[in-house]
Amino acid sequence: MRRLAPVTITSVCVAALLVWYVIYTQSVVRELRHEASRVGIMYARVYDGLNDPGPDAANAALLDLSRHITESGVPLIITDSKGHPTAAANLPRELPLNSPDIREFIRELDRQNPPISEGDVGTVHFGNTPLVKGLRIIPLLQSLLIGMFLLAGAYAIKTRGRADREQIWAGMARESAHQLGTPISSMSGWIELLREAGGDPMTESALAHMDGDLERLKRVANRFERIGRPPRLEKVDIGELVERVATYFRARVPTLAQRVTVNSSHDEEPLIVNGDPVLLEWAIESLAKNAIDALAGRDGRVDMSATALPEGHVRVRVSDNGPGIPRELGNRIFEAGFSTKEHGWGIGLPLARRIVKENHGGELVLVPSERGATFDIILS
Repeated sequence: MRRLAPVTITSVCVAALLVWYVIYTQSVVRELRHEASRVGIMYARVYDGLNDPGPDAANAALLDLSRHITESGVPLIITDSKGHPTAAANLPRELPLNSPDIREFIRELDRQNPPISEGDVGTVHFGNTPLVKGLRIIPLLQSLLIGMFLLAGAYAIKTRGRADREQIWAGMARESAHQLGTPISSMSGWIELLREAGGDPMTESALAHMDGDLERLKRVANRFERIGRPPRLEKVDIGELVERVATYFRARVPTLAQRVTVNSSHDEEPLIVNGDPVLLEWAIESLAKNAIDALAGRDGRVDMSATALPEGHVRVRVSDNGPGIPRELGNRIFEAGFSTKEHGWGIGLPLARRIVKENHGGELVLVPSERGATFDIILS
């Protein structure tokens, strides 16, 4: 629904603009018809005055013509050869012809239309009618309308493409979980047979580690199965979740040629949030794994922490002292398919942000740091 909101708002705005445009064009047509009828009446009145032999017929026709011109709404001022106003019509307010404001209004009319010189009559300075002023805005509105259509179409296509890709990924993830189910069950059976057969202490130790890895495979399969489905919200202690992830990676990071240290800390009080523990653990693991991968080939440190923030928020911070992320790539690291690693898939960070933002209403952000990379998960 959040993705469709911009498209819906844009569509409503475009529809409203279209309705307004149709109504306005109909009013323009009515006004043009009225102008045409006024011109016809003026012509007929002048023709009638010219054919009337009466002594006052011509003057009456001219007065009638002047009245029709005034009714047309065209603002105009007539000046003599010296530039002094001699007549005016349709001014925005009543002004004496010798007023300084008349001079300013003449300059304004000349900016709208070039003046016309009519010999002995003088110079006619005229402006635009409200109809002309409105018609000048129409091309801008049409451009805006076309632009809104194009933006709405581009956004809809982009959103549809993203939705299709996410649907494919969700389907592939669930299919992977389904395919993992058989070998996991088989491995569980083989481990039980080996344990029943007994063996030396090394074998027992190996079986214990195999149990741990098998349990993790089950969790991974469960995560894949959950992609694209509504989260299962429950009370989750984020501090314990961070400690569990740190413990898992602490036992698996390099400790010989290149030593990597995984540190963890959290508040003594429980940090309870309403969330999906499986998905939240996945998001935190993605950040921790990225931090460890960033230290490949060098000694380094990964720090993980969970802290209470004001107003009931909880912050999970994962940082490393590796090479960091170039500033120019900071806006792209959350794009699906983009990776700074040579053989990376570009899925971890986008998936983590989706879990945090869309499933839990939180934020996953890259925090500026002097060295390495620091990511914060903010939950409430």
